[in-house]
Amino acid sequence: MRLRLTPRDTTIIDLLVQAGNALVEGADLLHAVMTAGDADRADLLVKMRDAEHACDDIVHATMRKLNSTFVTPFDREDIYSLASALDDCMDNMEAAADMVVLANPARLPDGVQTQLRVLQEQAKVTAEALPRLHTMKGLEEYWVEINRLENDGDEVWRDMLAELYSGAYEPLELLKVREVIDALEDAADAFESVSHHVETIAVKES
Repeated sequence: MRLRLTPRDTTIIDLLVQAGNALVEGADLLHAVMTAGDADRADLLVKMRDAEHACDDIVHATMRKLNSTFVTPFDREDIYSLASALDDCMDNMEAAADMVVLANPARLPDGVQTQLRVLQEQAKVTAEALPRLHTMKGLEEYWVEINRLENDGDEVWRDMLAELYSGAYEPLELLKVREVIDALEDAADAFESVSHHVETIAVKES
């Protein structure tokens, strides 16, 4: 472990942990939006946007703390990249919620349920892993699991693409569904990006 001659302020890690916890709420709200009836989706989307704003506030607080802290827990550039990646996760989940409300496809493929489960699991393991930045211990299992989940999401996304272009959907519905499943895939990719930043930090600090 790298030797430190001055104390470090771990408030930044605590803020990153808060952002991770916010992603759990965001993934649960996304699931609620996607599985709700038309009558309930608008109200749930408002809650989703509120969660996204709350996550933004945490990320902005992280950046302010980063700019005012002399000794940081780890490299400033890595903190900035990780905080931005966490924000991207929430932004992508909100975008997926927006898309299903705006496009309003008549039906979604069964694989969407798998995509939603993947996102909820990714959020959960991310929130569980971020406190380990205090000690840098037990993080490898996190990025391995995120990669496994992302692969699951990729597989079901490809299966749904094959279904979409099999002739089972009218052209307009195909476009609507494609927008939704692509947005969900982007959200899963964003979680993988977070894990890459965590891995970078862990390698540097080891």
